Amino acid sequence: MKISLGQYNTLTVSRKVDFGFYLDDSGEGILLPKRFAPENLKIGDNIKVFVYHDSDNRLIATTQHPKGVVGDIVFLKCVSATGSGAFLDWGLMKDLFVAKSQQIVGMRTGGTYLVKIYIDEQSNRIAASEKIDRFLSNEHLTVVEKELVQLMPYRKTDIGYSMIINQQHLGLLHDNEVFKDLTIGKMYEGYIKNILPDQKIDVALGKPGFQKVADEQEHILQLLQQHKGFLPFHDKSSPEDIYRIFGMSKKTFKMVVGTLYKEKKINLTNEGIELI
Repeated sequence: MKISLGQYNTLTVSRKVDFGFYLDDSGEGILLPKRFAPENLKIGDNIKVFVYHDSDNRLIATTQHPKGVVGDIVFLKCVSATGSGAFLDWGLMKDLFVAKSQQIVGMRTGGTYLVKIYIDEQSNRIAASEKIDRFLSNEHLTVVEKELVQLMPYRKTDIGYSMIINQQHLGLLHDNEVFKDLTIGKMYEGYIKNILPDQKIDVALGKPGFQKVADEQEHILQLLQQHKGFLPFHDKSSPEDIYRIFGMSKKTFKMVVGTLYKEKKINLTNEGIELI
């Protein structure tokens, strides 16, 4: 049986001891400490657990949920720093180690850092690295144009934001595609706008094309219903006001309103839009 280290595994309870349960791994078993076991757990039950190493480098299971699994890029808080490295709180009893060589400017206790969770090849232990770029590559793409993806702002550039795509690739969100404040390390829904010949990727927030229009149509209709069938917005309204109320760019707003008008769902007046 292959155990996925640093991931969730569904394992079978093979035996019970005073201090917990052993889960079947085709070997000596993996301990699930008593304090993390459900009250009604019994031999033969299957249970979903997270597997990692304890302080003695033994595999151990827990029903706790870490703030990230192996492969994830997450913001974590430093709880202590030593000469050899730093320890980050990732929601488990044992903190996550970041070696000094995997830090960029030196982590300090109390600071929060964007890191990649990975398995160190030399020690075979779960660790974290602040040097995220080495884990990202556009050489072999797993995405296609118009595909919905998860986007994470990585750093601000002169022309927009460098975005991490599905925790694997790098893309660019141009400034003219940014219509709200973005937080570094936060996950957003977006899509692949263009894939260039050199494997560089342009991305956009939201959903592509007609799918976006359909969602935004429903959003505007709901807002109209909530405001007695009228909203004082039109093509002369400022982009800032439109984004503040509708959560979309002025370009998208005009496109969606035009579609609703053609479908005879709204009227356009000098004062705004009204529900039919």
